[in-house]
Amino acid sequence: MKKVTVICPEKIGTVAPEIYGHFSEHIGGVFYDGLWVGKDSEIPNIRGFRKDLVEKLKAIHPPVLRWPGGCYAETYNWRDGIGENRPVRTNWWQHRDGRVESNAVGTHEFIDLCEMIGAKPYFAVNVTSITPLEALNWMDYCLSPRGTTTLALEREKNGHPEPFDIPYWGIGNENWGGGGNMTPDSYALEYRRFATVLKNFCGNRGEVIVGGADGADYLWTEGLTANLAHAKGRIPVDGMSFHYYCGKSGDCVDYTTEDWYILIEKALRMEELINRHSAFTVAHGMKDRMKLVVDEWGCWHPDGSGPSKGYNLFEQQSTMRDAVVSALTLNIFNNHCDCVKMANVAQLCNNLHCLFLAGGEHCITTPTYHVFDMYKGHQGGQGLRTLVSDNEDIRNGISVSSSVKDNVLTVTLANLSCEADAEVSLDLLGLDRKVESVSATVLASDDMRNHNTFEAPNAVTPVCAALDISSFSVPKAGVVALTVTLA
Repeated sequence: MKKVTVICPEKIGTVAPEIYGHFSEHIGGVFYDGLWVGKDSEIPNIRGFRKDLVEKLKAIHPPVLRWPGGCYAETYNWRDGIGENRPVRTNWWQHRDGRVESNAVGTHEFIDLCEMIGAKPYFAVNVTSITPLEALNWMDYCLSPRGTTTLALEREKNGHPEPFDIPYWGIGNENWGGGGNMTPDSYALEYRRFATVLKNFCGNRGEVIVGGADGADYLWTEGLTANLAHAKGRIPVDGMSFHYYCGKSGDCVDYTTEDWYILIEKALRMEELINRHSAFTVAHGMKDRMKLVVDEWGCWHPDGSGPSKGYNLFEQQSTMRDAVVSALTLNIFNNHCDCVKMANVAQLCNNLHCLFLAGGEHCITTPTYHVFDMYKGHQGGQGLRTLVSDNEDIRNGISVSSSVKDNVLTVTLANLSCEADAEVSLDLLGLDRKVESVSATVLASDDMRNHNTFEAPNAVTPVCAALDISSFSVPKAGVVALTVTLA
């Protein structure tokens, strides 16, 4: 039996709600026929967005939503998405299969979605193909008070008199690759230009996030961090992003036991990435200003396995394996909440490691959605140090995190084994209050490859369970969330 020890007096830090963020890019079927069906659609919608999806997304308390990309942001002109008679443009992610960008969803529509679901907007600013002045104009349009600037008056004319609340502005996207193929030094110079102009305008109304590395590219992090830390004058920076996809192993659905462990091991590398990227910020005296923002994360299987028709660019099914990857990744973020300030799973709908699959009249949740629902109790809690005995072998391992908020202790566990249940005892070391009640939610299946489809939308769904924390089971390839109410 594994012993899980929650060291109740030892707090790591606050689990920022933004760790449970999401990402929505104009790519594949994320927006069109995914999130967005149009205001005149026969499909039930709220201001053009799928009603069912909006309601289910709101239910899991999404803290932040990133937009419009991704790499799409690096060719995006914000003016294409405001007002009437919007231009139709080539979308470099979709022109290969004959589709174009209608710009039906622009700044106002995206803000509508964020307001409906209760999420904070996180805008990705085009650095590759516009100037800092054009980015400043977008910020002016969004943030200037009612009745002040010409752009504020234009926003009012377009239906939103009051300024938008946009607390996060990412300066560029993947500028080491599709965002301009820059070097750390060349990107740092671009960042300094953009960030100086934008931060001077938005002040404490918004944070600027510098674009960090691709996975384990520590040379990028070293070069970028050193450049900003030792620049003449204080360069504005409120966080550093990096992206990590644990990739694939075998088929998206028809994978082997060995494929399972290979992918789980790749997903566990997230901890090393957090530790090492954060170490550079510490070394250069930038830890407080450059906390980590994991802009994009998740599995990246071969596409085409999702159920929606005609929108399968990077679309993949989501099985119990993806649920366990989600759970262990969120546990890692919780356990490093002192240096991770935000994370955004990629992506929200019909693309990569998504929470929803939609097409036509159909819209279903994936096992990944259920993990976010089960873990929402961590948001805003105080992360607690948690230890697990006999946890060196991935084939017999579990992933755990814990937090406490408002007299409720949340403990989440993911069984990394797809072959055997894990027997667990929970020790609340140093707890100075009485346990009043315990409830549990379990996400599991007899088949590790199980997933939801349009025909069987509830094949994988969580269930409530009663258990004794002194001895309970975490099903193989399963996830358990405990809610411990304290007196």
